[in-house]
Amino acid sequence: MTQSERTNVEHSSVSRGKFIIGGLMILAALIYLIVASTSAAAQYYLTIDELITKGEEVKDRNLKISGAVDGDTIRYDAETLTLQFTLVNSPADLDEIEQAGGLAEVLYRAVNDPTATRLQVEYYGPKPDLLRDEAQAIVTGHIGDDGVFYADELLLKCPTRYEDEVPLQAGEG
Repeated sequence: MTQSERTNVEHSSVSRGKFIIGGLMILAALIYLIVASTSAAAQYYLTIDELITKGEEVKDRNLKISGAVDGDTIRYDAETLTLQFTLVNSPADLDEIEQAGGLAEVLYRAVNDPTATRLQVEYYGPKPDLLRDEAQAIVTGHIGDDGVFYADELLLKCPTRYEDEVPLQAGEG
């Protein structure tokens, strides 16, 4: 092998090494971005009983909580757009909901059960038309130090309009 051929082989090895190192750096950056965005967007989806069970573990985390609206507790201040109501724990297991007679029956039983776990919710925004007694609510937000759930987002589902559709809830939490 001539000196010129050795130089070309060494130059080719150095170029290949730089290419591999550059590729690994790009791959590491992509993995970091995927992990960082996934953990930032991750949310716990819980029932009220699961929230109580997890306690401090989920404090300062973005959460989604589902439950039944207790209509007697709905308070709305139109000047400050402050909406307050109580969510009552309802089961998340689809089989349990079906065996109980459907979503409307489960929500009715939850609201009328004085022993069911309850959670005070506060939301700032216009009062939704579907907010009524025994509606299913899914709230996104965080639990405050005072035990009140401060919702950034409020989704409501009227059980009589969507009787056949039951949302998938994370009972496995």
